[in-house]
Amino acid sequence: MNIHEYQAKALFRENGVPVPDGYLANTGTEAEFAMRRLKTEVAVVKAQVHAGGRGKAGGVKLVKSPEEAKKVTDEMIGMTLVTHQTGSEGKLVRKVYVEAGSKIEKEYYLALTLDRETASIGIMFSTEGGMDIEEVAEKTPEKIKVVNVDPTVGLQGFHIRNTMMGLGLPKAEQKELASVLKGVYRMFMKYDYSMLEINPLIVDDNSKMFAVDGKMNFDDNAIYRHPEIEVLRDFEEEDSREIEASKYGLSYIGLDGNIACLVNGAGLAMATMDIIKHFGGEPANFLDVGGGASQETVTNAFKILLADSHVKGIFVNIFGGIMKCDVIANGVVAAANELGLSLPLVVRLAGTNVEEGKKIMSESGLNLVAVDDMAEGAKKIVELVK
Repeated sequence: MNIHEYQAKALFRENGVPVPDGYLANTGTEAEFAMRRLKTEVAVVKAQVHAGGRGKAGGVKLVKSPEEAKKVTDEMIGMTLVTHQTGSEGKLVRKVYVEAGSKIEKEYYLALTLDRETASIGIMFSTEGGMDIEEVAEKTPEKIKVVNVDPTVGLQGFHIRNTMMGLGLPKAEQKELASVLKGVYRMFMKYDYSMLEINPLIVDDNSKMFAVDGKMNFDDNAIYRHPEIEVLRDFEEEDSREIEASKYGLSYIGLDGNIACLVNGAGLAMATMDIIKHFGGEPANFLDVGGGASQETVTNAFKILLADSHVKGIFVNIFGGIMKCDVIANGVVAAANELGLSLPLVVRLAGTNVEEGKKIMSESGLNLVAVDDMAEGAKKIVELVK
């Protein structure tokens, strides 16, 4: 789950991480009054969308008067912001954040993320703030420091010293960074983040550090423990198909292809997408119905797949362990009959109750292709779609 910058700034503020003053605005008039309240000569108007790269796409503007803040906001709200993270469809700007301008002397990059390989929390710090960290990693990887923290031990003094080591930070900045690191680490543990990023973390003309941007991603599996975070969810920023899938406990991620996948198990789902790509097709989604899905769950999953107008064919790939093939078959038949399926459908069933599942499919009257092998099924659906 992602949140907006203005929400991230509120969490920073509540947890002792310094941020510039700012206000949310839904209209140009609200932005004008926001700048008047800030009593600043320069403010920054920032589009609030769940995407990085806003500045390069025209979603971050400096303004020098309340009237200019109103004008820029009126132009920004309602625009479709296209960045490298949104795809060509872009994101509709519905609100902006008006923030007091800062006198920036230096820009740093700071992020905390889960490192699954080492079962630790990775601290990433770079003197190249304000840039795309991917570009820094590619061109000047030596400018990125990575320090891993064992969560059973927690953040210690040596972690902080190792983060700064060799970067030549002045004493005043070292003190500021130590305070920020302690604050964001506490937040990371408190709210179950999967990623927390500040880019840039600035040093102003008084050698004080401020988080002038904030991106936060929370572990979906831990949201139930944080109702105060769950209420920050903005459904307008999320894929409607993913929202619908979450109602039924389905793991669904929409993609840009035209071959829908209905699979049980995350590993098999990823392998299915890979093999579709191998045969020249493009998967339209990742969909894991899980091991204990009911016929109703499968039916709803099928409906979500068919609701995607880009879908030109469907590949059902089931290896029944806990999940039974006859349950999948009944769900697919029920959904196909209810929705009047006319798209190519390839079904591969294997495992528990496979013969019962195949019988249900063969007697359904549906126009489908039944296969026994995953590669054969992927190749067939790609051919049919093409």
